[in-house]
Amino acid sequence: MLDTYDFNNDVWLCHSFGGNCYNITAFQPAINVFKEIQTFLDANPSEVITIFLEDYTATGSLPKVFNASGLMKYWFPVAKMPKSGGNWPLLKDMISQNQRLIVFTSKKSKEASEGIAYEWNYVVENQYGNDGMVAGKCPNRAESPAMDSKSQSLVLMNFFTTDPSETGVCGNNSAPLVSMLKTCHAASGNRWPNYIAVDFYMRSDGGGAPLATDMANGHMVCGCDNIAYCKTNSTFGTCVIPPPPPPRAPTPGGRSSRAGDVSSAMGVVSHHHWSFFLGLASLLVLLLW
Repeated sequence: MLDTYDFNNDVWLCHSFGGNCYNITAFQPAINVFKEIQTFLDANPSEVITIFLEDYTATGSLPKVFNASGLMKYWFPVAKMPKSGGNWPLLKDMISQNQRLIVFTSKKSKEASEGIAYEWNYVVENQYGNDGMVAGKCPNRAESPAMDSKSQSLVLMNFFTTDPSETGVCGNNSAPLVSMLKTCHAASGNRWPNYIAVDFYMRSDGGGAPLATDMANGHMVCGCDNIAYCKTNSTFGTCVIPPPPPPRAPTPGGRSSRAGDVSSAMGVVSHHHWSFFLGLASLLVLLLW
């Protein structure tokens, strides 16, 4: 998730206001980050990256930067993107064809003029910030079609506060995140999110963003509550659920273990498989430049 602006005769990443970038809001030229992505794709030939651009650039600015960055060799063309909510190609096909970069823009005109996909033709997205963190509600952001619109085949779920908090995020990225995952599933016409956007993705009180990602992937891949429960070469809905860990033996002279003990709870969710599949849930690192 990047905000792009025309600034200093170049395209810059800014987190700004009023559609303009200023010295106090500018982060760095976009090409620096685009080259980081290019380096990652070079080194990881089985990975697929999606870039969401909140785009304030003039027509013609972005193609120059993408061409200069070396990313065009990985570009997934708009012509191959599904229309009217159709299915996306398989990940293995995108990898074999080396079309491993998907880019969306917030400017509708860019799809025709620059070949950059207009996000809302393909994605529904819930409200970001504090208004998107109300328990039991998953409203769409103003620019997005309704969450249950089936004309778009991808679902993006935001779950982060308006003002980032490195300490408060631990609670948010735990049980409330999993609860919102289920709320947005219902609001999106029983579709699990393909993208989950959070702040400080490595911080939680247990489970966190990796658990939410594993849950969404489990439901989409095999119909199980966690991707780790999927059974290879089995029918949809066949799950292998590991037994719960045995209770800890009391320590002589120490306190006995109780249900709900922090270390016991962490033992249940300490191992997760990261899953980054197109059409499945991916974790978005929210970048507020």
